[in-house]
Amino acid sequence: MEITIIGAGNLGLSIALGISNYKNDGIDQITITRKRKFIESETLIPDDIIKSNDNVEAIKDSDVVILAVQPNQLKNVAQQIKEHVLAQKQLIISTITGKTIKILEDHFSKEVPIIRCIPNIAVSVGESMTCISSNKAGEDYVAKAEMIFSLLGKTLQVDDEMMQAATVICGSGIAFWMRLIRATTQGAIQLGFSSEEALLLSVQTCLGSAKLLNQSKSHPEMAIDKVTTPKGCTISGLNEMEHNGLSSALIKGLLLSFSKINEIRLD
Repeated sequence: MEITIIGAGNLGLSIALGISNYKNDGIDQITITRKRKFIESETLIPDDIIKSNDNVEAIKDSDVVILAVQPNQLKNVAQQIKEHVLAQKQLIISTITGKTIKILEDHFSKEVPIIRCIPNIAVSVGESMTCISSNKAGEDYVAKAEMIFSLLGKTLQVDDEMMQAATVICGSGIAFWMRLIRATTQGAIQLGFSSEEALLLSVQTCLGSAKLLNQSKSHPEMAIDKVTTPKGCTISGLNEMEHNGLSSALIKGLLLSFSKINEIRLD
C-alpha cells in the first residue's frame, strides 16, 4: 500500500513520522507534500519518506491520500486532485478540522470513498487517540483506515456528527494535558526540585496514571480512593483544587473549545 500525505504541517508531518516509525509490511511507500520546497537541512524527515511539492504527481500511484491541510486550503487541493482521485478510485482520508463528510463529498463526490479521521500529534510516538467516521462509499475501507491509525495509537469509530467533539477531546486535548503537566512541573519546582527533576516527576506520574486506568478499565475515582486517606495530604490537595474550580475550569474550557470549533466556516 502506498500512502500520500498532502500537507506537511505539524499534524501531517507527525502522521508521516508515525507511519515511518511503526509501519508494517502492508505499507510500502510514504510520500508527503507541501507547497514550499523541502530543503536538505530538514533532517527531521527520514529518508524513507518521499518529499514532493506536486500534489498530483505525488498521488499518482497512491492507494490512500491523507489530507492534512488547513481548512481554508481544502478547496484548492480538492480542485487539483479530484479528477485523478475519481479516475483511480483512491481512498481519501481527511484530518481537516471542521470539514464534515458532507462537505468532503461536495468537494469530491459521493462515489469517492471518504474516511474522516481525527488523530492528534501523538501519532508520531504511536500514542494517538484517533476517531474515525466514513461516507457510504467508504464503509468498506474503514478497516484500512483503522489498520493505518492503529499503528499510531488507538482508534474509535464514531458518527460524523461527533467528530467536532472528538477534535476537542483528542486533538485539542493534547494541549490541555500539556498545560496540566506544566502546572504540576511548576508546583514541583516551587517545592524544591530542579526543573529537569520536576518535569520527569510530572510526566512519569501522568504516564503511570493513564496506564493504570487503561489496564484496569476502572473509573478514575476508584484509583483516587486508593491514594486518599482520612485527613491526609492527598484529599486536602484535591479539595483545595476543587474549591478553586479545577474540574469546572476544565469542563468550561472543553465546552468553549467546542463552541469555537463550530464557528469554523463549514463550506
